Amino acid sequence: MKLINYLIIFSILVINVAFSKEKPPFKNILLLDKPKIYKQIIFQDRNGNKIDLNSINTDELYILNFWATWCAPCKDEMPSLDKLHAKDGIFIFPINMEEKNLKNTDKFYKDLNIKNLNIYFDDGLKLVKVFALRGVPTTIILNKNKEMIARISGSIDFDDEKFVSWIDSIK
Repeated sequence: MKLINYLIIFSILVINVAFSKEKPPFKNILLLDKPKIYKQIIFQDRNGNKIDLNSINTDELYILNFWATWCAPCKDEMPSLDKLHAKDGIFIFPINMEEKNLKNTDKFYKDLNIKNLNIYFDDGLKLVKVFALRGVPTTIILNKNKEMIARISGSIDFDDEKFVSWIDSIK
């Protein structure tokens, strides 16, 4: 009888561990089975200063959102990304993939009433190559160790309750 009880408890624990990783709420989110490590994640702020993500020491989830001013889906999702930025435990870097043009990017933010997000640039499209991006918007989610744990291809409502609940579960 003890053996049967032990096996039942063991089975329940194994099943719970196997399914404890909450599934993403939308089909365009790819959750990696094993985090992917990148040696260099470098981009620029609006003043041309290099940002090396690996030199930032915080215990947060990192979201790199790649966008362009001409991209209609980027316009749709940017206001919800702006709202997500207010959540604790998440650091967001919206990275423009175009040649640096502050006039265009500032107008894009002003037209959409983006108040909380800074503007970053991928000089020479180096991160586009690193992450093998195939279109915009694309969002890369990194854990606190700066390892990629998920990728979102296409637009998403970052303010959707299902997404917010999911992102809280992976922090």
